[in-house]
Amino acid sequence: MIEIGAQVDLSHPPDRVWLALTDRELLGRWFAEAETVAGVPDRLVLQTAGLPGFDANVEVEVTERRVPELLALRCDEAGRLTELTCAVTVTKQGCRLAVREVTTHGTWSAEQSEPREQQLRQALTVRLPAILDWLAFQQVDLRRGEAGMTAELPMIGAVGTGRARARRRRTVVAVLAGAVLLAGLAAWVTMPAESNHAATPLPTTSPTPTVAADAPTDTPKATAASARPSRTTASPTTSPSRTPTAKPSRTPTAAPPPTQPVTARYDTDSSRLFGYTGEVVVENPGSAPAEQWAVVVTLAEGSTIDDVNGADWRQDGLAVTFTGPAVPTGGSQTFRFDVRDSRPKAREPEGCTVSGNPCTGL
Repeated sequence: MIEIGAQVDLSHPPDRVWLALTDRELLGRWFAEAETVAGVPDRLVLQTAGLPGFDANVEVEVTERRVPELLALRCDEAGRLTELTCAVTVTKQGCRLAVREVTTHGTWSAEQSEPREQQLRQALTVRLPAILDWLAFQQVDLRRGEAGMTAELPMIGAVGTGRARARRRRTVVAVLAGAVLLAGLAAWVTMPAESNHAATPLPTTSPTPTVAADAPTDTPKATAASARPSRTTASPTTSPSRTPTAKPSRTPTAAPPPTQPVTARYDTDSSRLFGYTGEVVVENPGSAPAEQWAVVVTLAEGSTIDDVNGADWRQDGLAVTFTGPAVPTGGSQTFRFDVRDSRPKAREPEGCTVSGNPCTGL
């Protein structure tokens, strides 16, 4: 028995993933075109001849169906029999799809097994997310409103009344009015207060009057001379001697050796429609474990984080800060994050730094 398999975390609800698995038109867009077998329910023929790892077309029959959790198929590829299961489990960000194929009769050669698994992984991680993003995009109404661009993107099929639209417009007006009021209040608070004594000049320090200015001008010079004490050699004035004090000597202490900061390497793992997956490898080339590290990734305008594996994160505007466990000496720590982009061709991050130093690869 030979087994191949792959799994992928998707930022979509299970119902949408189930539709991509069971709808013939959608299945043909991300994996292989399918044709029904006349007169036989729950049986299809997948046009897989020519795909990497496939020798011929595959005839499949549904053996178990639990919407939207499990789809089990029995496959026949030119006499080689396999069982294929597609399991969908709910996650915090959407769902996880796990695909597993096991041989029950016949085997794959080494030249078939590896390209077959690579074909499956590429279909799950690149083409399937693109189709799911396309399905989600079809459910958004981008038409302009009556008074210009709408403030929000209503979902197609949502029942809206004139009263609800008027309530949304009043909400937008109230928010704008509140913003103007807060701006005026901030400007009033920051204005300098007017002084009640602005016209009163500040007092200036007058010079200290001298005794000579108050003394009468007709005082005889002899009286002034007798009042002045004479200096004799018997009573010389001595100034205190200044004995230099010994300053404590400063013994230089050896500075601790500088620690080499961690480095980071960025890479776009897979590109897809309306998003991509980024991967960052944090490495510690120093001689001591790196207890703390922080990688800051600056996203492009219109991009948002969907899911993160391998690190804690917080977002402030377009800047996303990732932190994680300590990196041992000579070791590394890898984390991945999924990004959704508002444009069909996703734009990579505008910047990446680790401890203030730029990451390589971006």
